[in-house]
Amino acid sequence: MAEPADGAAGGDAGREAGREATGGAAGGGPDVDAGGPGERSAAAIAAAWQRERPGTPTDSIEIVTPIWRLAKLFADDRNRVLRAAGIDAATLDLLAVLRRSGAPYALTTRELTRRTLVTAGAISQRVARAEREGLVRRSPDPGGARAVLVELTPEGHALVERSVDAVLGREAELVTGLSPAERDRLAALLDRLLTDLHGRIGPAD
Repeated sequence: MAEPADGAAGGDAGREAGREATGGAAGGGPDVDAGGPGERSAAAIAAAWQRERPGTPTDSIEIVTPIWRLAKLFADDRNRVLRAAGIDAATLDLLAVLRRSGAPYALTTRELTRRTLVTAGAISQRVARAEREGLVRRSPDPGGARAVLVELTPEGHALVERSVDAVLGREAELVTGLSPAERDRLAALLDRLLTDLHGRIGPAD
């Protein structure tokens, strides 16, 4: 499951710069659903830049602009599903990492930081909040000095089971406009692009 990490919804300045560069697409906003033919489609934005400023490097627009728009649509829809399920994205991220780790559904805070790609401070805050809500419990790690083990409680296990079914069920429904073969090809291309970008510019801060 691809839970949004801290910072995924941030970067307002970068999104505003992207919006200016692509004609309003990169940051979402009012253009996010204008993906069809028209003056705000990705192809039209690229064509307008070439008309008004010949030689502008527009090769990425018809790839990056739809990705920005899809990210906004998926994020907004997921947030609606999470609200209905009674859980926030950061808590789901924490519980899902523990659940995917397998029985006994326990990881050290160091391992949680590594797997969620957020800071140690952010993990500490997530764990403390989840512990207050009775979703996880902390204990000294018997396998390491001064390490802290975080474990799912039965309540946390039940909540993540319900939430994952709600989120992934909804998102499976959202991609049914593509055939299974098209989804496989798109997934492979996105993975290839993501791997390439990680190698060249590294993960997002």
